[in-house]
Amino acid sequence: MPRRHPGHRRPQRRKDVRHGERGDAFRCVGCRLDVPADAPGTAHRNHCPHCLTSLHVDHRIPGDRRAGCRGRMVAFSVTVRQDGEWMIIHHCQSCGGLSANRIAGDDNALALLRIAVRPLSDRRLPVRALLTL
Repeated sequence: MPRRHPGHRRPQRRKDVRHGERGDAFRCVGCRLDVPADAPGTAHRNHCPHCLTSLHVDHRIPGDRRAGCRGRMVAFSVTVRQDGEWMIIHHCQSCGGLSANRIAGDDNALALLRIAVRPLSDRRLPVRALLTL
């Protein structure tokens, strides 16, 4: 895999996908709030900005809508790319699959931080061990 410069952002392809029934919003399966399909900072929205819940609808390419599972995906963890961009790791409650999704500019910052610091509250792993990673 080629290394990218620290300030380089990977461009996203524009998707010809209509989200939800109307194409302009969808109802979150987690918190039941209406979510606009437009997401600042990304070409398409794939999770709720309030509770970070998603649906398992994409197979290999974001926006392809080819997954047959359609299960609820909960925000399991976060990771950070080399360029500093945060990614949400979603876990499918139906098939057990994992996927990484870019955060959007309107995602709930408190919900993201709660997921990020979750390992620090795990009593099974000493904080000292995490800090040495």
